[in-house]
Formats: sequence, structure tokens, C-alpha cells
Amino acid sequence: MATSVMTQTTQEQVSPKQTDDDLAWNVILEKLRQAHGDAIYKSWLKPLEYLGVNDGEAMIAAPTRFMREWVHNHYMETIRQFMIAAVPGVQRVELVVRAREAMPVRPSEQAAAVQDIAQKAAAASQSATAVMPSLEQLGAPLDPRFTFDNFVVGKPNELAFAASKRLAESGSVVQGCNPLFLYGGVGLGKTHLMHAIAWHIRHTHPERKVIYLSAEKFMYQFIRALRFNETIAFKEQFRSVDVLMIDDVQFISGKDSTQEEFFHTFNALIDQNKQLVISADRSPSNLDGIEERIRSRLGWGLVADIHQTSYELRLGILQAKVDKLGVAVPSNVLEFLAHKITSNIRELEGSLNRVVAHATLVGREISIETTQEVLHDLLRSNDRRISVEDIQKTVAGHYHIRVSDMHSARRSVAVARPRQIAMYLSKQLTSKSLPEIGRKFGGKDHTTVMHAIKRVEELSMKDAELREDVELLSHMLQNH
Repeated sequence: MATSVMTQTTQEQVSPKQTDDDLAWNVILEKLRQAHGDAIYKSWLKPLEYLGVNDGEAMIAAPTRFMREWVHNHYMETIRQFMIAAVPGVQRVELVVRAREAMPVRPSEQAAAVQDIAQKAAAASQSATAVMPSLEQLGAPLDPRFTFDNFVVGKPNELAFAASKRLAESGSVVQGCNPLFLYGGVGLGKTHLMHAIAWHIRHTHPERKVIYLSAEKFMYQFIRALRFNETIAFKEQFRSVDVLMIDDVQFISGKDSTQEEFFHTFNALIDQNKQLVISADRSPSNLDGIEERIRSRLGWGLVADIHQTSYELRLGILQAKVDKLGVAVPSNVLEFLAHKITSNIRELEGSLNRVVAHATLVGREISIETTQEVLHDLLRSNDRRISVEDIQKTVAGHYHIRVSDMHSARRSVAVARPRQIAMYLSKQLTSKSLPEIGRKFGGKDHTTVMHAIKRVEELSMKDAELREDVELLSHMLQNH
């Protein structure tokens, strides 16, 4: 489950010792610039704001949710390593969303901010409309680490890899693979493959126009075009590409206007024999909140599932990472990590980075014992696996119903509501698919589970008591 996005942080939450920590943050920023290069630093890392430390947790703010998600998914592990090494007492790092207007401004920054506003106002007075972003600006930056050479192939991802490689190596649209739809859980390699496709095409077929961006950024660009009356330019730019790649398409769920534009863009590109690559965390048929006509079109081409990693694949990923880092890590430590860290590849690689960074900074030899010491929080989390049965027992006990009611067809609110909450928590706290969850609840159809999840989400927005119940149950299950 992704870390929740906080929208505001009070001054009381931030440690008062700003001066020393600010100096440390400047050192960290310089290390990040050296590690990732000037382009990535200016686009994604420099805009971050250091807020301070509270109870061992360092707080860093991004100005937008989109930037927060991108930094969290691509650079968070490096930030965490540098922060823990540079700031005494830091054990965890939390990346939050906090709009620039809400952030405290230093006096030196205030004058610069006033000047910046004045310049923007002058520019606005000279032009009635904003300039439409270029084709390159419409897309998101590509991570240079995400290439085919750096992707470790195993049974869980071999179909997705083979389809992506074939598509990238072809100089035109691949029949039967348009669109190519990649789906799987968080941190299993969808974004890596999409970046690898884009890199390969740009190097081998530079004449082909390729745009990679998240569904969230597609929505942002569309809303911006509406605001500045540039929808025609928006349509022309997106429909002039040879390969359009949209990541995490589930984020346009419930966004009717964006879905409408996505639908027409999709059809226009298919009609022009242009290639589409789409990713999501679920298969097209399970994308709740997406129009049926879009779901059916997403399934037109090749749908490739990236399954949870196997032990062999995890071990191969760790070995490849060690070879690239050029460090000596005992084989029994790699085997230990491959057995223990099973959630996703991102967490697996992050755990190895932490072990290596600790050994490098502290000067201790890497062993099973030091690995357990460095990763004690992560290992404890992974050892505490939550099952659907655990959830059913906990929820039934909380609402004073029988566990057997979880499998029944009874529709009274006293039974149906706890059952829906249990289904919702099963989706949030386990890696089970919707059909698997349905089977655990007396053979319910996956659409029943989808309805339950949506219903609990809707009720949580307006029913404070139910929301507190769900939060309490989630806390109980994750800390039992």
C-alpha cells in the first residue's frame, strides 16, 4: 500500500533546530545532485522543502502530489540513505505534499518571491494566453537506470519483458500488441519496462516521436489546455506522436472529462496506426471507475500481467544489483534478503542499498547479524503477514458477528457493512487479487468486491464513525 499523502504539516510537528538541519539538508541536496545529475536535480529534487525532524522522523515536502509521487517512486531510497547518514537521530523519512503558498518563507526568499511574482505578472500582461508546452515538456523525464539491460527477467515477468522488447525493437506498430497493456502491483517493474521501451526507441529510431507520462500528468495537461483555451493544440500534439506511453491509467478513474479526451486520443492514434503502451495496477476488466468503452479498448491488444516475484527472481535481482554496485556482499546475506523481503522489487533493492550504505558509512562488515540490525523495522513488517482470514476474524470480533457471516449471503446492514469493510481491508492490506478475495468471502464475484471497496471509500468520506472504525481496524491488524 502506498504511503499516504499528507496535505499539511503544522509548525508543532517540525523540530525547532532549523539552522543545523538546514545546513545538513544543503549537503544532502548537493549529494543528490552528484548522484542523479543536474537535470533530475533541477526538475525533481531542488523544489523539495526540508521541514525538520520530529521523534526520529524527518519531514520533506513536495509542492504537488504529482511531484511527491514521482520522487517517492524514483529517488526516495537515495534521499533516505543520505538523510539518515547526515542528520543525527533520523530513523525514518516522510515525504509529504505541501503547496508552496503554505510553506514558511525565509526573509531572503520573500524578496525573491515578490520579484518572481512581479516578473510573472509582467509576462502575463504581455500575453493573453500561455504558451503550449513543447512535445518534450509534455512528457515526464526518463530514468537512465531503467533500461532493458538492467531489467532482471524471471518467470513472473517474462511475458511483459518479451512483449516490451519486441515492441521497442520494431520500427513500427507491432500487430497484436496495440495497445500493450502492462499491469501488476506496486514496485514490480511496470515503470521500468516503459522507460526501457522509450530509451530503446529513442536510441534506435530517433525519428519516432515518443511521449511517456503518467495518467495524472495527462489529466493535468488536459485541464491546463481547457483553462487556457488550448484544447486544439493539446489534441494536435498528443495525436502527432508515434508512441504514446501512459503510466498508472487507474488515476483517471472517475474523471469523466479526462476519460473522454483519453478515449478520443486513444482512438485517433489507433486509427493512424500509432503505438500505445498503457500500465495500471489492475487488468483492464478490473479498472473500477473507468468507462466500459475504455476498458474494452485497453484489452484490444496484448495484456501482460507482472506477477509477484519468485525467490529465484528476487535473488537474481539482488545479484545483479551487487554486480552493478561493485561491492562484496556474502551470498548468505543475499539469500536471506530474497527470502525475507517479498513485497516488491523496489523494497528489495532499497533494503540492499540500506545494508551497503550502513556498511560503507559505519565501516562494519556485512553479515546476517548486521543486516538484521539495519533492517529490523522492515523485517518485522514483512514477518507480520496479514491474511484475509485474520481480517475476517478481527472485523467480525469488532462488530460482534460470527466469522461465518463473512461467507454468507445475508444482506442485513449489521452483517453486510462489516463484510464490505473486511473486503476493503483485504484489498488494502494483502496482495490478493479481487477474484481471490471474492473466493475467501463465500465465492463472491470480483464485481461484488469492487462494489464493497467503492462503497466503503464513499462512506468514509462522509461518515466519521465508520472512517474511525476502518482506521482502528487497519491499525490493529498491522500491529497485532
